[in-house]
Formats: sequence, C-alpha cells, structure tokens
Amino acid sequence: MICGRKPRPAAEQPRSPSDGSGGPRRPGRALKKMGLTEDEDIQRMLRGSLLRKIKSRGVPRERLFRLQEDGATVCFEGGFGHVRSQQSFSVMHIEGVREGHQSEGLRKYGAAFPERHCFTLVFKGKRKNLDLAARGEEDAHHWVQGLTKLMGRLQAMSQPEKLDHWIHGVLQRADRNKDNKMSFREVKSMLRMINIDMDDVYAYKLFKECDRSGNERLEGRELEEFCRRLLRRPELEELFGRYSGEDHVLSAEELRDFLRDQGEDASLRQARAVIRAYELNEKARQQDLMMLDGFMMYLLSAAGDILNQEHTKVHQDMSQPLCHYFISSSHNTYLTRNQIGGTSSTEAYVRALMAGCRCVELDCWEGSDGEPIVYHGHTLTSKILFRDVIESIRDYAFKQSPYPVILSLENHCGLEQQATMARHMKAILGDMLLTQPLEGQDPHDLPSPEQLKGKVLVKGKKLPEPWHEPQSVTSLPDPEEEEEEEEEEEEDEKLQERSSRRSLQSLQEIKPLQAKDASQVAPELSAVVVYCQAVPFPGLAHALRHPRPCEMSSFSERKARKLIKEAGPALVRYNARQLSRVYPLGLKMNSSNYNPQEMWNVGCQLVALNFQTPGYEMDLNAGRFLGNGCCGYVLKPPCLRSPPGEGPRRLALHVRVITAQQLPKLNREKGSSIVDPFVRVEIHGVPADCSRQQTRHKLNNGFNPRWEETLSFQLRAPELALVRFVVEDYDSTSCNDFVGQFTLPLASMREGYRHIHLLSKDGASLSPATLFVHVRCKSL
Repeated sequence: MICGRKPRPAAEQPRSPSDGSGGPRRPGRALKKMGLTEDEDIQRMLRGSLLRKIKSRGVPRERLFRLQEDGATVCFEGGFGHVRSQQSFSVMHIEGVREGHQSEGLRKYGAAFPERHCFTLVFKGKRKNLDLAARGEEDAHHWVQGLTKLMGRLQAMSQPEKLDHWIHGVLQRADRNKDNKMSFREVKSMLRMINIDMDDVYAYKLFKECDRSGNERLEGRELEEFCRRLLRRPELEELFGRYSGEDHVLSAEELRDFLRDQGEDASLRQARAVIRAYELNEKARQQDLMMLDGFMMYLLSAAGDILNQEHTKVHQDMSQPLCHYFISSSHNTYLTRNQIGGTSSTEAYVRALMAGCRCVELDCWEGSDGEPIVYHGHTLTSKILFRDVIESIRDYAFKQSPYPVILSLENHCGLEQQATMARHMKAILGDMLLTQPLEGQDPHDLPSPEQLKGKVLVKGKKLPEPWHEPQSVTSLPDPEEEEEEEEEEEEDEKLQERSSRRSLQSLQEIKPLQAKDASQVAPELSAVVVYCQAVPFPGLAHALRHPRPCEMSSFSERKARKLIKEAGPALVRYNARQLSRVYPLGLKMNSSNYNPQEMWNVGCQLVALNFQTPGYEMDLNAGRFLGNGCCGYVLKPPCLRSPPGEGPRRLALHVRVITAQQLPKLNREKGSSIVDPFVRVEIHGVPADCSRQQTRHKLNNGFNPRWEETLSFQLRAPELALVRFVVEDYDSTSCNDFVGQFTLPLASMREGYRHIHLLSKDGASLSPATLFVHVRCKSL
C-alpha cells in the first residue's frame, strides 16, 4: 500500500457509461441523450417526408424517407421495377450534406426541380451520392439542418456512448412486437445479430439472472443489466486489477505507473489530468482516484488509440523542397469505376481531394463544340467537360488540406483547345493558379509545400525559351507523343494494348478526337506550367550529372520496377533532387493497382493509384498519408532526402493481439451465420522487412473473441514501414472473407495497450468494431 494515500471514497459506485436512468427503453431514447427530442428539424424527419431520388435514368418517383427512433438510421422504400423493398442508410456513413444543385447529378438531371428544394447526401467510402428533391423549400431545409445536427452529435460521441447507441439499436431491431420487452427468443435473435453464437444454456442462465420479475421478459433495468453484462470487458478488468491492487481503485501514483508502461508522459500531474478528464465518479475525481469505468473510458478514448494523436495534425517540417515529400496522387481521377466502360465524373475529383489527394490526373481530348473534354480515350468511358472538372477542383482543392494541388495533364488536344484549357484554368482558378515562379525563389529550384499553400500547379509540357508570341506554333524537340506512351518501351506491351483496344472497338466504334497537332504545345498552355515541366526521362546517368529540379518524368509501374532492379540507389539519388511520377499499367482493364510501397522505398513522390479501386494497395496509400494531419504531404525519411545517409536503427516489434469487439456481421441475410475471426498483422516496407503473421481463428464469435497471441517482427528500415492489421473470417473450404482493417505508419504507432478502430474495404468506419492490442518496440 502506498504511503500517504488519500482515503477511498464511500461505497457509492459510479454508473457505467452504458447504464441508463432506469425504466423501459422507449423510442427516442437515443435522441433524448443527444438532446434532440424537441428539435423541430428532427421531429419532421421522424414523421417522414416524401422525397424524390434524382437519377440519370427514369422519372424520379416520390419515396417516403423517415428517420428511425435510434437517431442514426434513415429508412426509405427502394427496389427495381415492380419489386419494392425497405432500404436504409446510417447517418454515421454520411460525409457531408450539400444544399441546392451542388452535385454533378443535380446539375445534370435536377433542372426540373427548384434549387432550394434539392440537396445531396455525400457518403463515406465508395457509396454513390444520394441526390434528393423535396416537395418544398421548408422540407428540404429541415432535412439538411437535421442531418447536419445528427452528424455532429454522433461524431462527438465517445466510444462507450457509441457502444451504448449501437447495442440499443440492435435491441430495437430484435424487439419484433415493439413492446419494449425482450423474450428469450428475441434475446437469442439479438445475439445472432451482434455476431455471437452463445451456448443456449449459458444464454438462458444469463437471461434468468437478469429477469428479476420472473415473467420470462426483460424490460427496463433488467434489459440494462443484460446489456451491461454483454458489454463487459474482462481483459480491461484484469488490466485494471493488475495496477490497482486488491482495493480495485487506481491512485494517481498507480495511474502514473500505468502511463509510464504505456510510454506516455508519466508525471503525477499528467495522471491527475487524466483522472479529471475521464473519471465518472465525482467523489473519486475530487480525491484523485480512478475507478474501473473511468479507466475504461480512458482506454476507449482517443488517448487510448493506436494512432499517435499528435500525428492527426500537421507536425512535420513543411519548408523543404517538394521533392522531399511523398505526395498523395491519383491516376485516372475522373473514373468512378474501371477504365474501359466506367463512368467519368467530377464527383470523383471531389472524393479524391477530400481524401487528401494532392495530385489529380486529367486526360484531355478534343470536344465537339470547341470545349475540351476529360475521359479515358479509346474506351467506352463517359465524357465530362474540362471546364466542369476545373470548377470542382476550385471548389474542393483546399477544403481538406491547404497544401498545393498538382494537375497532371495528359494532353490530346490541338492548339486551339489547348488555349481554351489555359483560359478556363486562369478564369476559374484565378489567383489559385500558379503562373510565375515565386518571388525571391531561384526559378530553377523547387519551392516547399509551405511556400505553395493554396496554389494549384500544372504538370505539362513546356516550350523552350525564348517565349514565343501566342500566334506562333511551336513543337517540342521530342517528336514522341504522350510521355506516358514513351515509357511503354516493351514492344509486347504495346502489341497487347492495341489488341485489347481492337477487341473493344468490335463492341462499339470508338473515335476519340485527337487533333493532328496534339503533339504541339500552345504557348498559352505552356505559360501555366512552372515547376512541374513534363519531360521524357533522359536516363539516370544524364539526370544525375545534369539535375533539373523543375523537370519531372513519369514511369509506368513496369518501367519503375526495372529501374529499381537495375539501379535502385541511383534512383534514390535522382528522387532526392527532382520529382517523379509512377502510374499503373494501361493494360489493367479493371483499373487494379500495384503495390505503392516498392516505389516509396526508392523515394518516388507521386505514386499514382486508382482511388476508385479498393484493396490493400489503397489501404497502404491511406495508411501512408494518415499521419501529418492527412494533408497529402509526408516528409520522406532522411535516408531518402540526402542519400546515402546513416542507416536507420533496427527495431523489434511485438504485437500481442488480445481481443476484438463488435465485429460486423458479414452475411446479414442468414441469421445463423457467425464469423470465425482471426487477425493478421502485416509489415509493408523494404523487401527485407515485408512479413505477415496471424493468430488462430475463433469459432462463432464476432462479438468479443479473445486470442492473447503475440506476433513478433524485426525491421531494418522502420522509418519506411507500414503496419496493416487485418481481420478475416476463416473458411476451411474457400477463401477467407474480409472483415475489416486498419493501416498506419510504424512511426505513428503508439506503444502500450491500444484500441484499433477498424475500417471497411472502401475505407469507411466500421464503428464500433475495434481490436485491442499491446504494442512493444525495442531497438536492436
């Protein structure tokens, strides 16, 4: 027992975060907790409104949209043809709400509806926008305001509050006759809903222990108690007991010991600050003591997250040359699906920019009315106006990040429409568009992201000096066509691509309008290219002897791999001085991606991926740019900025996978389907560090599986490493099913006991699904 400890508080115990005020669960309880039961907007949403879903095809039909009592779900009638079904979406999955004709869909197809009657729901992940039109301005306003309030309240919830909200949403669905009472049959149905196959005997024993009235129904406090028992975290209770001792109360000194073992600031002052912030019991808080519920609140908060919260803000030096940063980059940004028959959309640019992307691609072709268009040439993809793309970039370029956006132009237009492109960029972007080297900066050196804040840079071909008058026509010395075609040196690849395109043309005659003078560059377009001058790759030997920081080359993934294999160290030195861009092979009809890590390993800055294609490659990209405030720029490690620097310190990483919580149910149609989860930890870094290990699978438990398995790794270049946590559903007869994942840089990962908040395949939150792990790093 520690000397000088303050007396313990009286026997009064604080309520659990999930403990209600007693009495039966009534519709609207969730809204009451959010303080929105009397809100006029919410009342209108609960009653429901007739809204029209605006789409490209068919006549918009009115459907009844209604907010459910959980305050987090909106239901509406959907279906195809004469088959109708009840559909829903979660407010938690909404990224934003736009009023008026502020989406591509409403601008194209909503002209028949007054702008003040219209609004758009933008979803997280890959789900399409929902464009809606109300009967009147007032109704639209109620939904826009109401959804905005709900999004704010739900986002501000702590993890225990999210758990409470989630479990009671499940309870409402399981209560089939809506009498606010739960029979044992309904309880069993609820258990299957939450992904747990509990033994009938044990489940009934738990049910009877909570059924104080003995009427074979759980209601009010009985239901509260049942939920409390379900949401117990034995592993957290054990951890609390190890530090608190027999009296099960943490003193500030004991909490300090825990913080020290976590690798946190281990002062008494910090321990007391944690108690003040998270302890629920006022008496305990006044005496600088922490109870179990406060300890759980702390571990479930951002303070207990595996991601270093300092890295959720811009924390790196942003004053170095652009070539010293990895830059989040998109390939074929205009596509929403594959590159053969997919849809081109300005919304794809909005999504990429809002995801932190800082380099977007525009494939520019001749338009029929003198207006350049953007689409994937020689394919069936739809077309959008270049002007509309630039307007979307203007509106969203700097909402997520203040740092510069690079427009990578692949130009197939003639001189006249090139000049139109330049005019549109100047008129629409105005002062955002960089047209001259920065004052006081050597025009031959790359400026920093800090110097270029709020600026849009154009990557394209530039005419040689002296500058020509606009009336003149000048070809570049290099007679080749697009730089991307130049990189495809492998003749067999060219033959395959031509063959693939011929087979497509047999389906539909494709006649892209590429002007005869597309190999020439209009002076007006050349004039807006400053720091990102696209040139054919001169070869490493020449480039290293004659560095030109403002020139950049593009490489197909195949060409990049060849350079890495033949001259990796030289490529690192090249990338320390100037920018390079890597893009996926054009042969990938399904717009699949390549592993970006091998390109980052040699310092390539603009590693362009198909943002519309989910998979582990995009998980790695999201993980790479998760740090530094998701601003789209991440400072390369010293060994890639000034090679050959000192080798990074070697590291041993030990991850103890302890438990998972509330994993999503994969097959909702089949009530008896329960996941058999296992966890895989992957290291993505230099080739010597790449490794993966996994736990055993747990049968029929996606609710609270427990593994207690330690996975160990040794890393030679930890500064470049990404750690990917993957949960899959084990299947002995076929491929395992993906459940969730989370990827982050090793440098942003905190040691100690940590929660990991899982994401879906397309990057959306799977809240409240988490992993609980212990992380330990040791220098070798």
